[in-house]
Amino acid sequence: MTTTLIGKPVTRVDGRAKVTGAARYAADFNQHAQLYAVIVSATTGLGRVTALDEAPVRAMPGVVEIISHLNAPRLAYGPHKAFIDPEVGERLHVLQDAQVRFYGQPVAVVVADTLDRAERAANALRISYAAERPVVDPRDPKAQAVEPSGSRGHSHAARGDADRALADAPVKVDVTYDMARENHNPMEPHAVVAAWDGDRLTLWSKSQFVVNEQAEIAAIFGLPLQNVRVICPFIGGAFGTSLRTWPHVTLAAIAARQVGRPIKLVLNRRQMFFTTGHRPRTLQRVAIGATRDGRITSIIHEGNGETSRYEEFTEALLSATSYMYSCPNVRTSYRLTPLDIGTPNHMRGPGESSGMFALESALDELSYALGIDPIELRRRNEPTIDEGENKPFSSRSLVQCYERGAERFGWSRRTPAPRSMRDGRLLVGMGVASATYPVWYLPTSARVRLHPDGTAAVEVAASDMGPGTYTSMTQVAAETLGIPVEQVRVSIGRSDFPPAPPHGGSMTMASVGSAVRAACLAARDEVTRRAIADQRSPVFGAALEGVEWIGGNVRRLGDASAGQPYRDILASSGQPIEAHASNFRDPEAAQRYSMHSFGAVFAEVAIDPDVSTIRVRRALGAYGAGRIVNPLLASSQCTGGMIGGIGMALMEQTALDARDGRPVNAHMADYLMPVNLDIGQLEALFVDEDDPHVNALGVKGLGEIALVGMAPAIANAIHHATGKRVRHLPIRIEDVLTA
Repeated sequence: MTTTLIGKPVTRVDGRAKVTGAARYAADFNQHAQLYAVIVSATTGLGRVTALDEAPVRAMPGVVEIISHLNAPRLAYGPHKAFIDPEVGERLHVLQDAQVRFYGQPVAVVVADTLDRAERAANALRISYAAERPVVDPRDPKAQAVEPSGSRGHSHAARGDADRALADAPVKVDVTYDMARENHNPMEPHAVVAAWDGDRLTLWSKSQFVVNEQAEIAAIFGLPLQNVRVICPFIGGAFGTSLRTWPHVTLAAIAARQVGRPIKLVLNRRQMFFTTGHRPRTLQRVAIGATRDGRITSIIHEGNGETSRYEEFTEALLSATSYMYSCPNVRTSYRLTPLDIGTPNHMRGPGESSGMFALESALDELSYALGIDPIELRRRNEPTIDEGENKPFSSRSLVQCYERGAERFGWSRRTPAPRSMRDGRLLVGMGVASATYPVWYLPTSARVRLHPDGTAAVEVAASDMGPGTYTSMTQVAAETLGIPVEQVRVSIGRSDFPPAPPHGGSMTMASVGSAVRAACLAARDEVTRRAIADQRSPVFGAALEGVEWIGGNVRRLGDASAGQPYRDILASSGQPIEAHASNFRDPEAAQRYSMHSFGAVFAEVAIDPDVSTIRVRRALGAYGAGRIVNPLLASSQCTGGMIGGIGMALMEQTALDARDGRPVNAHMADYLMPVNLDIGQLEALFVDEDDPHVNALGVKGLGEIALVGMAPAIANAIHHATGKRVRHLPIRIEDVLTA
């Protein structure tokens, strides 16, 4: 396909707005006469509220209202579940009863005329509890694992007889892995401004899924869908934390209705560890059996994820195990442990990043047991089809990713033995791991308006949390219409625009981009029809199929002239053209093919043998992700995901106090994340991949897969450097001190 803009490194069209402060985020939409709300969070991990000492707080300057279960309205909480919501259970009904289900649950909200006064009042509110001791650790003797009861759990899957094959295998590994709970910590905290106009509610809210937030709040308040409007043009990072609609949005709407004025509510950093989800802690067992020449004969992968007691959160922890490597005997088993915690949530690379850490670490262990290079072991077990689904891949470039990545990274310079590589006094290790993520593609609609001045306006209820949605959609529209990017204006982030799926799961480019393209094609067809009907047009009277669109011009097929610019066609009538269309994919394609992105991730670490400090000096990811719309944005996406993988491998862990479930490091001093000084040389490269089956644009998505293989690559590099195998994340200095 000949392209002019798709595939080009176009700089961000919204870049200037972001760096100059013109871009408006949720908390920037201040309203006339607004008040400020601050949540009061429970300080016990389980129990009941028995009393609130409100009188002293109501007497404080500027305090307008205190809302708790004692005076909050009884809300409808009508049924509503998007596919991102837990299938089983019921969302938290905020301020509807005295029950405390987890530490940090909202138990009151204080409204005042300034933020400072609201914060002071919230801190002064004294609440008494009948407290019980919660269970917050899946290894607690009181914790009981259960089978997922919904259809999404995929609790058990098997082919062949994995247990017998493992027992018979001449070489085997059988190990367990423990991956810590992590919390999303984007730059922009959760925020919402709520304003009522009669029975109509407008929410300027940080959301990755505005049409779902509209539907959720409408269901909670028992409102018609059209009575709720959600606006979110920009998101300052999210990583999944804003996919669901969390209780603070409901609280802001309650407060705004109760006091009769607009309300701004912004969570502080500490509160974001309580009520907006987290990556669940997982415990996994991986057992792999193989022949002495490295042919895998058995894979057993058992996983256990934490969930809340009031909802059943499941994720694709074990999904990749069935198709990653060729093996006749595979058994997976997924269970959940309900705990007295808030419901976990999808976090970048959900499920796959945790499951692939265990699988790729175990495969590395097997490579050492066999004495086979880790890449060669993967090559020997490369499948020709998806053996779990028994159907071909739409495209799979994992071997090419390893080949290109190994050459670029210099894998041939690696010596196999642990502790065999040094740089002066530093121990050096190289590790590798595979990455994968499914291709998601969901129904999306878009609207395109062509104006007589030659400009085009695109509207769709998508979001942009940083990857460049404005830019990539501008490229798709400009190329399809044959006009410069400067003549395209993309508007997103409003629930009254044509509906779009969540901005997550690496589905935005595939789903939204395909819809934008379809709408632009529909607009082109309407322009052509108008030209055919215009006696002054050079294509007057032609059949629709006898006219072609070239670079924004309409001409007859076979005509060598430049053709008639579409702006001239519209100018003759003075009326814009509006087209509305939805994306489309052959409905049988997903049934015929297994659709996934793949990648190979390489990492080099340097470890000080005296104090065991660990530094990722360089890393490289090679990805087969279909068509790359904008290599500049794609590279940025991948390096950002790799940085997240460094945090997962070496730093991020939310520690809970077993006595009450309190996150003891719910602040940026002790919840460690990578900063600039932690980042070495990072590089992303892309394998050419033409996949006509996934969608009209041939794209697969990059946001999730960029994180998936990084943590196991680092863990494997640490083993190569030190000879010590650490089977939990994060890996800290104390884990390798004795290496």
